Amino acid sequence: MNAPFQHDSTMVRKVKPHDAAELARIDAFVIARDDGTPFHRPAWMEAIGKACRHDWRYFTIEDETGEIAAILPVHMLHSALFGRALVSSGFAVGGGILGGDQRACARLAEAVWQFAETRSFPSVELRGGQLPDGKWQAKRDAYAGFVTDLAEDDEQQLLAIPRKQRAEVRKGLKNNLDVRVGRDGQDLADHYAVYAESVRNLGTPVFPRALFAEVIRAFGDQTDILTVSAEGRPVASVLSLYHGDT
Repeated sequence: MNAPFQHDSTMVRKVKPHDAAELARIDAFVIARDDGTPFHRPAWMEAIGKACRHDWRYFTIEDETGEIAAILPVHMLHSALFGRALVSSGFAVGGGILGGDQRACARLAEAVWQFAETRSFPSVELRGGQLPDGKWQAKRDAYAGFVTDLAEDDEQQLLAIPRKQRAEVRKGLKNNLDVRVGRDGQDLADHYAVYAESVRNLGTPVFPRALFAEVIRAFGDQTDILTVSAEGRPVASVLSLYHGDT
């Protein structure tokens, strides 16, 4: 059962992963908003939950007509290395409170703090969305993300790259490289091999392969993997999510 929080003319609800009807409503709400991201969608929450065994919840607030006015997705992260935290959203550079006015934002922030206290989570991290009022702290240097328009053609896109890096890109384009786009088992294997080697070289913990497999499964044709190979060996790879026109 979904548990309601304090009631007035609006209602804050806690939505669990098994409530398919409510998750469908939430997904439609995210897709309809210009500021919605893949990291607000149930597909992302489910993929992270299945791959990394982190439980998750949605907090929603409805208006007087029963329509969703704002949402807050949270992963319940727990590990020996990083401790316990409620994060919106896990393994992402986005998330947080989506929709509503400042009052709705405050209601959702209060609800998630109540939930954190009852479950012994010492912190709540919002990686995007509206910043609630009160004692919340804003950190500007923890994660990096950007959005930009694509150019009309390849040459204009190259010119958008700083000069020194652009020269390296042009040099790379002269090499005999193969480019493949897909989402099957070989695409996933090649992507993970490049990713894992790169991350290990940086001395950073490597995410499990199941994480990428579950993201592909959850998003389906709204995702793909582009892999660049040299002499049959994958040397670069990127997994892309498609959301609206982004």
